[in-house]
Amino acid sequence: MPSYTVREWDTLPHGDGEGAIPVELASQLVAAAKMSSFSGRGGGGILEDRRHELRARGVVGVVAAQDCSLEILPKIDVGPGEAPDRQNAAIRKRLVHMLAVALDLKIDMGRITDLDWQRETLLEILIRIFCDKLTEAVRRGLPRRYRAHEDDLSALRGTLDVPRQFARHASNPERLACRFDELSQDIALNQIMKAAVVHLSRMSRSAANQRSLRELAFAYAEISDVPVRTLKWGEVIIDRTNRAWQDLFGMAHLFLLNRYQTTSIGRSHGTALLFEMNALFEEYVGRLVTRALAGTEFGVSLQGGRLFCLTSVEDDHPVFQTKPDILIRRAGQVVHVIDTKWKRISARIDDPKMGISQGDVYQMMAYAQLYTAPKLTLLYPHHDGLGANEGVQARYRITGQETLIETASVDVANGKNPVSRLRDTLFAALMQEPQVPH
Repeated sequence: MPSYTVREWDTLPHGDGEGAIPVELASQLVAAAKMSSFSGRGGGGILEDRRHELRARGVVGVVAAQDCSLEILPKIDVGPGEAPDRQNAAIRKRLVHMLAVALDLKIDMGRITDLDWQRETLLEILIRIFCDKLTEAVRRGLPRRYRAHEDDLSALRGTLDVPRQFARHASNPERLACRFDELSQDIALNQIMKAAVVHLSRMSRSAANQRSLRELAFAYAEISDVPVRTLKWGEVIIDRTNRAWQDLFGMAHLFLLNRYQTTSIGRSHGTALLFEMNALFEEYVGRLVTRALAGTEFGVSLQGGRLFCLTSVEDDHPVFQTKPDILIRRAGQVVHVIDTKWKRISARIDDPKMGISQGDVYQMMAYAQLYTAPKLTLLYPHHDGLGANEGVQARYRITGQETLIETASVDVANGKNPVSRLRDTLFAALMQEPQVPH
């Protein structure tokens, strides 16, 4: 089955020309994309179907139709001058790293060769990682827990269920209504893992992944088949006895809930594993900021604050609630507000406003008024057009005030020590400032 790759906001021609996707396959992909919750009201939130081309938007991942699949990769500057397949391989690595940080997963990517990163799509790589981790865990044994059972036995086991005994066996004392706990593997965690294996078997087009999934299906043969909609996620308790399953539980959640959609299109079937880059970048940066300031006097709140901009004169009802991406507090006071934007800004030499939208500036001024923070940051992904150095790109002062609004960038293409880099570029001055008594 042919697979195509395109970067977000780039185009893929369709038709009969070289490098183009056949029109009938393009139509299948557009139909599959429209069934996703990310497609939006007009159906073009993932793919714009233009006259001679498809244009990817700000959603990345994989859309698979009956006869082909399309991988959408984020626009990250990696390996300038290298061949496209090597650049795509590097982007896949960075995207998997961002997912691991955002979802708080420990993912070992060392077993995947450079050739695998070039040949496989993001979906197949994630399935491969999941299969490898799950195979290792299964070899150590499936987790078990005691489950409550009721049965009518010839000898007492556990405790006697007196009401049921008199209701059912008053005339037959040879049968005893027993209640007892039994150690079982057929528990919620294993049912979730089996559901993930079944779903991925339908999605994967890789022969190696299919082989691994068949072996895992055999290992889970005795576990109940539970539909995804009725899986008991709330019953899973990760503690010291099953800590090794925490990352697998998170990956199963990734595949089965929220960002994953299985859609049906007429007689054909389409599947999608998609991520909205604004949300992913926000969560990724928020996790890094939390780690960067861990152990300091600063506290970090993600999507916190929630103060209202306005209050109704008629009934004092608050309206227009705000949710800054990141609030940093010291001694209970907000000292820094950060809002992430998955957009490409310009260098100041090219545009004094750096391509920053007026709406983003107004948003930060509202935050400055509501949260009385001395510093606010609009944080964007770094790219080659901004020069070699990530970090603060420009500083501004709100007219008539001492409040600073700065624009900054973080290089998601650089995987070396992102936490320490963020600490050094954004928070070095903040941590040197003396605490102001109040």
